[in-house]
Amino acid sequence: MKRALISVTNKAGIVEFAKELVALDFEIISTGGTMAQLVEHGIACKSIDEVTNFPEMLDGRVKTLHPLIHGGLLYRRDLASHVETVKEHGIEAIDLVCVNLYEFEKALKAGKPMEDMIENIDIGGPSMIRSAAKNFKDVLIVTDPSDYNDVIEVLKDSKDTYEFRLNLAYKAFSATGSYDAIISRYFAGVVGDSYPETLNLTLKKTDSLRYGENSHQNASNYVDPFVQHTLLDYDQLHGKEISFNNVNDLYGAVALVREFDGQVVTAAIKHSTPCGVAIDKTGYDSYMKAYNADPQSIFGGIVAVNYEIDEATAIEMNKTFLEIVAAPSFSEAGLEVLKKKKNLRILKLKDLSVREAKYDIKYLEGKVLVQDINDQMIQEMNVVTNKEPNEAQLSDMEFGMRVVKFVKSNAICIVKDGVTLAIGGGQTSRIWALENAIHNNPDKDFTNSVLASDAFFPFNDCAKVAHEAGVSAIIQPGGSVRDQDSIDYCNEHDLPMVFTGYRHFRH
Repeated sequence: MKRALISVTNKAGIVEFAKELVALDFEIISTGGTMAQLVEHGIACKSIDEVTNFPEMLDGRVKTLHPLIHGGLLYRRDLASHVETVKEHGIEAIDLVCVNLYEFEKALKAGKPMEDMIENIDIGGPSMIRSAAKNFKDVLIVTDPSDYNDVIEVLKDSKDTYEFRLNLAYKAFSATGSYDAIISRYFAGVVGDSYPETLNLTLKKTDSLRYGENSHQNASNYVDPFVQHTLLDYDQLHGKEISFNNVNDLYGAVALVREFDGQVVTAAIKHSTPCGVAIDKTGYDSYMKAYNADPQSIFGGIVAVNYEIDEATAIEMNKTFLEIVAAPSFSEAGLEVLKKKKNLRILKLKDLSVREAKYDIKYLEGKVLVQDINDQMIQEMNVVTNKEPNEAQLSDMEFGMRVVKFVKSNAICIVKDGVTLAIGGGQTSRIWALENAIHNNPDKDFTNSVLASDAFFPFNDCAKVAHEAGVSAIIQPGGSVRDQDSIDYCNEHDLPMVFTGYRHFRH
């Protein structure tokens, strides 16, 4: 008779799994609550105490940490010296281990106090998993309830292969690795170490994507389980599956919309940079202004908003090809209109206020850059010119900085009355970004507009070109050794200029 050790926190499907093992002539060894549930359903079990001749103790902290358990898991059946050793010490083989762990992640998400968090750190479970997984050639290690049926079928059909066992071991080590990483992150937070010598990140796959940035690249979606609520929590109500580029663009759109708490805003994104952004009193007017800001670039883009999309707005949205429409809510009629576009991805956003994630991470072929998420906007509104901006200019200055923060550097944004007139980004020279913004919008009237820059002006050329185009006020971080050149030019031409103190490079 073979022996199976079962000790699980997640008891879904465990009774049925154990019954199948008994039918396959396995003796069941079990512990605590798992054993109680199995016995309740008429499954004969041997307790850990009976195997070890040692009682569970310390409130269950010590029960499976015993040579009669780990010896039965770790000895090599093909090594004569191991076989002789276990015989000498009365150790019997354990042929299958079914274990899943205390729910530390669940306790974390529930905000449990530290005493409870500590008690949710499993010791015996990971030890048994690692022992069984190390000796996977001789011991089946089952950590995922979704594998129960496959394990039973393999045992019934005598298809218990090396490859099958190897895959179970791989899943087992992934489970313990992820478990320990989350615990490490928790303690890093407790001691206040934001950038530890070893940053343990664990990522859990949510779905496969059609492909990456290009069709020859594979891609998948992962989530950081340590982050309980993400800005990209949404329900997909309609349309094709989400692609890699969709997710990347969607983040920029939704993060931009989040910056406008308390204002009605529409953000259109193309290739991860804004192409039209507008605030207004109604969602319809906001969308129409954002669309008209750049009706060419919005084609094939993503639109994110912070208001309910009604029927009138949905009708206008359907007049152009959009990849995604994302909103916190949709009227019944508005949703039906949007669904007329078969492939349009319609996303219902869950919470636009989320700012829980800490890290912005770039993986560069083995080198990993980790920084804080840029969650700041303006340090101060420091007027550095003789002329003070008026109320309307101040409003547009703040609007422009919120938008330019999400434009690829070098970034320039020209705005007027809460609407983007021209956006220039991704250039190796700031003056080129400004010149492109103006050149690409030959029909726009920049009179009395405001220019926002994501970083300082190294020369006064941007101030000069902006002024000649009709710009009447400038906002920028400041900080150049030649700031005075730009200040002098603005003073000579009666332009107000404000320094914010925060740079917003987006590479």
